[in-house]
Amino acid sequence: MEESITEYSDKTQEMIDMAIEMVTIYGLKVIGAIVILILGFWISKKLRGGVVKTLERSKKSDPTLNQFLGSLVYYAAIMLTLITVMGQFGIETTSFVAILGAMGLALGLALQGTLGHVASGVMLLIFRPFKIGQFIEAGGFTGTVKSITLFTTEMDTGDNKRIIIPNGAIWGNALINYSHNDKRRVDFTFGIGYGDSIDTAIEVIKACAAADARIHKDPAIFVAVSGLGDSSVDLVAKAWCDSGDYWGIYHDMTKAVKEAMDAAGIDLPYPQRAVHMVGKGE
Repeated sequence: MEESITEYSDKTQEMIDMAIEMVTIYGLKVIGAIVILILGFWISKKLRGGVVKTLERSKKSDPTLNQFLGSLVYYAAIMLTLITVMGQFGIETTSFVAILGAMGLALGLALQGTLGHVASGVMLLIFRPFKIGQFIEAGGFTGTVKSITLFTTEMDTGDNKRIIIPNGAIWGNALINYSHNDKRRVDFTFGIGYGDSIDTAIEVIKACAAADARIHKDPAIFVAVSGLGDSSVDLVAKAWCDSGDYWGIYHDMTKAVKEAMDAAGIDLPYPQRAVHMVGKGE
């Protein structure tokens, strides 16, 4: 009986010692894990804030891109923290990292189109080939840029239709930025009759340009004969103006030259075709 009590007492003490050992070992690991989690989340937030503030100091930075890159750094730091915590408990993190890599690869293949648009959006926001408010031609559409996000670019056309273009279609193709430079050249082509004076027509065009204050005096408007058409002598006129005045000058100048040519007695011919009727006996 005494031996049974002694044996029971020894086993109880052994279990107590084992429990104390486990509490001591794993308790320290739990405390360490909690400390790592707290420090990891704190450092992650600090890194995100630091990245955002650093990017905001650059004049070329974009708020959308700043937040996106800040979030990437934040979640990468959180993932590293969680892997460190698992290693604290003796979990094999190499396999876990491999699984994460495989999952990331599978997700990347499934979302390669979307991720491609995101990558294109990042490149657009970094290199800034165009800005909000500029008039561009991209992705087969022409309009004023209203919004640039990581996935799409939104434009309004001249007739006020909203166009939403995936960024991949813009970054991967040529685009034209009509508003990038402060000045633009307006090109006109006017046709006069073969019997009209070329010099007089040139002076009329130059006078119309001089009367429009929006047309720059330097460089001066260039007017010359560009070709001999089927029914007209073609004159080309090239004038410089502020980019914002382009279309106003184009329409007003066309009207003014037509009226001035009429007043000067210069014919603005239109294509004509002569038909000769030949009789049976001829």
